[in-house]
Amino acid sequence: MADLRNYQSRVATGATRADTSIDEGLRSYMIRVYNLMALGLAITGVAAFATAQMAVTNGQLTQFGAVLFTSPLRWVVMLAPLGFVFFLSARINKMSVPAAQTTFWAFAGLMGLSLASIFLVYTGESIVRTFFITAASFGALSLWGYTTKRDLTGMGSFMFMGLIGLIIASLVNIFLQSSAMQFAISAIGVLVFAGLTAYDTQAIKEMYYEGDGEAVMGRKAIMGALRLYLDFINLFLFLLQFLGNRE
Repeated sequence: MADLRNYQSRVATGATRADTSIDEGLRSYMIRVYNLMALGLAITGVAAFATAQMAVTNGQLTQFGAVLFTSPLRWVVMLAPLGFVFFLSARINKMSVPAAQTTFWAFAGLMGLSLASIFLVYTGESIVRTFFITAASFGALSLWGYTTKRDLTGMGSFMFMGLIGLIIASLVNIFLQSSAMQFAISAIGVLVFAGLTAYDTQAIKEMYYEGDGEAVMGRKAIMGALRLYLDFINLFLFLLQFLGNRE
């Protein structure tokens, strides 16, 4: 009987140590994801602000600004980040971790170049205010996605369908130029990316596997950071349409 109790005690102790090891590994993995995302956002912010400073002087577009925002180059600047997302998603399993990370930094920089135009439309104060509101909202939603025991798979599928609808509606509104439709798109966009933030956080958490090698873990962290980065940026842009004060 004593031997049985000792055996059960050893099994329980081993299970506890294994759970602790997994918790520590998961915590380290998630911190790595959030750090990569935060650095990506920092690169985007610096690139956007620096580009805006070079593009406008005394309220007027400089030659650089005219080329960037009024010439056909603006389409390249707008679409290049999307190309980087597709490239990284398709090729990451064949890339080394440093190469994938460099691609992510390049994408973040190009996204900053693309977002520089918001400084021409909205006041700097409202941009900063909206950023902090987005950060607080994102943090709360991501924390809920990380800690909830509820399976968010169904919600994620619903939000993805909403995202497809948003893209179609945005394309249609390019031709309609309806302010009412734009308001509806912005409201739905906030809801969709709020839901995706929680869903993606849970999905990234479930991607963790203790037995992964360093390279596999690094690639997973980069893709997780990319997903959360896109959620944050889109949530920020849709909120800015509500909260931003125009120049």
